[in-house]
Parts: sequence; C-alpha cells; structure tokens
Amino acid sequence: MKKEQTIEAFSALAQPTRMDAFKLIVMREPDGIAAGEVSGLLDVPQNTMSTHLAILLRAGLISSERQSRSIIYRANFVNLREAINFLLKDCCAGHPDICAPLLADIVPCCPAKENQGLHA
Repeated sequence: MKKEQTIEAFSALAQPTRMDAFKLIVMREPDGIAAGEVSGLLDVPQNTMSTHLAILLRAGLISSERQSRSIIYRANFVNLREAINFLLKDCCAGHPDICAPLLADIVPCCPAKENQGLHA
C-alpha cells in the first residue's frame, strides 16, 4: 500500500461514527451486515450513515455487495493489513524487541482457520 492510500484509510477511521461502523462491520464477518442495520444499531440517520459508509468504501476498508434490496458491507482485511504493514514495515529501526509488545497486542482474538479466505 502506498503512503497516500494509507493516509486515506486512517483518515477514514479518524471520525467516531465511521470508527464505530467499521468495528461493527468487522464484528459481523464473515456474513457482513446490511447498511440499514448498521444505521439502526448505531442510531445514525440512514442518509448520514450512507455518507460514512461511502468514505470507508472509497478508502478501501470495506466492500459492498447488493443482495436484493439491501447493500451488504464487509471488512476488507487485505487493505487494512496493508495499511498497518505500511506503518510497521520498518518497525523500531531493526530492534524487534521494542516492537514485540505492539505486535503481541495486534494478534487477533480468534485463531486463524485453515483456508479461510479474506474479503477483497
């Protein structure tokens, strides 16, 4: 991921409603969540939520898929990983002991499943 894309991704998350929406979308993996449900659960008007979701979509942090009359949103873990990797690529100037606590904190809460695909 390039610097500009990383900035756009983190900028999209630098707003409370978008951060809450993104976390909710992540929690609903792998099935995704409808836009209306995101709006209802976060108690945000649908037109406002639509704008926030569009910003997350443009930043590449989520993807969308129309299912009948609903738009289902899913987290784009590939782009999220690339943004985080951009920041940590040269972590601690070659002193991995300094980065160890940070890296331990970002270990996912769930064990990885074999052959589990990531949404692009």
